[in-house]
Amino acid sequence: MLRKTPVALALAAAFCSSPSLAQSPADTPVTRLREVTVTATRTEREVDAVPNTVTQHDAKDSQQRGARDLKDLLATELDVAVRAAPARFTAAGTPTGRAGNEGINIRGLEGNQVLVMVDGIRLPNTFSFGAFSSGRLDLVDVDQLQSVDILRGPASAQFGGDGLAGAVNLTTLSPDDLLTQGKTLAGRVRLSASTVDDSFATTAAIAHAHGDLKTLLKLTHRQGHETDSRGDNEALDSRRTRPDPMDIGSNSLLAKARLRVNAQHRLNATLEARERKQDTEVYSARTAPASTATTRVLDLDGRDKAQRQRASLEHQFEDLNGTWLQQARTTVYAQTSKTRQYAFEDRNTTDRIRDGFYKEALLGLSTQGQTQLSGALPQRLSYGVDLSRSAISGLRDGTVPPAGETFPSKPFPDTRYTLGGAFVQSEIDSGSLTLIPGLRFDHYKLSPSATGYTGPIVRLSDQAVTPRLGLIWRATPALAPYAQLAGGFRAPTPDQVNNGFANPVQGYSSIGNPNLKAEKASSLELGLRAQTGELHWHLAAYDNHYRNFIKQELVSGGFATRDAVYQYINLNQAHIYGAEARVQWQASTQLRLDAGLAYSHGNTKAAGVETPLDTVLPLRANLRLRYESGPWTAHALLTRMNGKARSQVADATWFVPPGATTLDLGLGWKINPQFELQANLKNLGNARYWQWSDVRGLLANSTVLDASTAPGRSVQLALNALF
Repeated sequence: MLRKTPVALALAAAFCSSPSLAQSPADTPVTRLREVTVTATRTEREVDAVPNTVTQHDAKDSQQRGARDLKDLLATELDVAVRAAPARFTAAGTPTGRAGNEGINIRGLEGNQVLVMVDGIRLPNTFSFGAFSSGRLDLVDVDQLQSVDILRGPASAQFGGDGLAGAVNLTTLSPDDLLTQGKTLAGRVRLSASTVDDSFATTAAIAHAHGDLKTLLKLTHRQGHETDSRGDNEALDSRRTRPDPMDIGSNSLLAKARLRVNAQHRLNATLEARERKQDTEVYSARTAPASTATTRVLDLDGRDKAQRQRASLEHQFEDLNGTWLQQARTTVYAQTSKTRQYAFEDRNTTDRIRDGFYKEALLGLSTQGQTQLSGALPQRLSYGVDLSRSAISGLRDGTVPPAGETFPSKPFPDTRYTLGGAFVQSEIDSGSLTLIPGLRFDHYKLSPSATGYTGPIVRLSDQAVTPRLGLIWRATPALAPYAQLAGGFRAPTPDQVNNGFANPVQGYSSIGNPNLKAEKASSLELGLRAQTGELHWHLAAYDNHYRNFIKQELVSGGFATRDAVYQYINLNQAHIYGAEARVQWQASTQLRLDAGLAYSHGNTKAAGVETPLDTVLPLRANLRLRYESGPWTAHALLTRMNGKARSQVADATWFVPPGATTLDLGLGWKINPQFELQANLKNLGNARYWQWSDVRGLLANSTVLDASTAPGRSVQLALNALF
């Protein structure tokens, strides 16, 4: 392992090097801008004019709060969490923490039940098998993003499968974001460093306009180490609670070109690439000296690499005077991703190697049109088609395979996943009422290949029809109740339908399920938005029912009899309901207050027996103050996380962390129109706490609970410049 570079050196470099990204002048009066989303309806609508809950984050917010990744960026969300357990994996047993930032939890569902897109293109699935575990969020660099939209509730009527709990659309920077105020050449540079992982990041972007052609090139390099915790045991074995040493490096590239062909037609081309490497010295996997185990682990080293590349070409048409078509957008794209994880385990007997990968190659086309209809019932009609095909594969390799197995082997057969969908939606504005009905038809097909796979395989295809109906009533200029009924579905993944694994020595196996059905969702959200002067508030309540809920369960036998069989099955149902409150008060042109609270409750039901749904988050509340005056900006974020109720944890042996309160502070100083300094102090009180999304499943009698604590007090500094 390489020695850490002291963060003090990185911070010094930040203040001695080139400057970074500056934002709008700090002395500009603060006003409440109308936020616009395209995720809620696939058309441009103000966030306050959609029949469900949508929140947004932009690049300015991300930079002011010193976000290193999506977990940091979404930390202010009440009903959203990013799971990232500490890296304490083993070579052939548990993958704990190896997936990094695994995925997003929205209102109690997570993983592949949440649709995550970059510029409207789906990110790869999460995947876990044995000691291998790949996430999806580390395939994106937060510094490449211009905005993030988070949509609650089923998104299948808009985007097809996977959006069972909601959708997150990550929008990358465009040339127009830099080429403001008539500029033909503009650039941004940002240097940042953080003590929480002793990291240093450099981001540089340049945009150029020449006639009708605009281009953008943006590069980001990030180098860091393990994320800190409150654990203080530095033993070089399984007793350790300090984070295992890591070296983490990533490089990201974004290139865009936008050509204005004429007044109606534009072409946009995008190239995106990201590579992330992680080397881990897994002290926590070493056998403790007091152990009587005959096979002792003397050392474990992990070498992981994740990469994603995307190319897309988009055609935009706009003619507001067109007779039957006013807007159209067509995108063709290709995306490849691969996660490879290698581990070398030194034992007092035979050493072991584990080498595995998970890969997806995606091709797709999406086209959408809009037509404004007049007559007795004026409305905006949108319609489109989405087609995609993914080639999905995985491999397990190494030395000393488990008893009864041979290497290399496939955890599931190579599979082509084909998805085709067509949708239609109407937005009817009539006086004080807005009605938004939508309907989508999808057909999906899983086509596995027997090549290299030893188990039985089964082909699966099906279709789904998902409706959506939204209503907004502007009862008064200041009061707008809304309601939405929405359906959703998620097709089974290849590893759920076809998988085969057995370890007869340990007495357990995992089998596929050829009868697995798609998950289905029925969601109702009722809400109320109101505005009184500079006070804005939003209340929402939701009730989500899921059928054929997919979960891996012990279906026969048990470890006591050494014949435990696991399988993904359709549970009878799952039910999640909850409520949220959000308030925004612009107290003056300089001071703004945001506050909120979210509560949810969930359970699953199988064979008439109800069981708490552990992925549901505990109650959470926050209060944020933001101040801007002249060249100064400041913010404070107070967050309260309640402890999970014991009655809402399915397994009585699990650790249930207590509640906690944290305070974050931030300060910005605009030295001049080009240069800006930003500083953030996280967890000011150095609170010792655990986040439920990260520790779920940890045993209460564990002697290393402190290893899973959230980071203590840390400092983040950044230097931004605009030219």
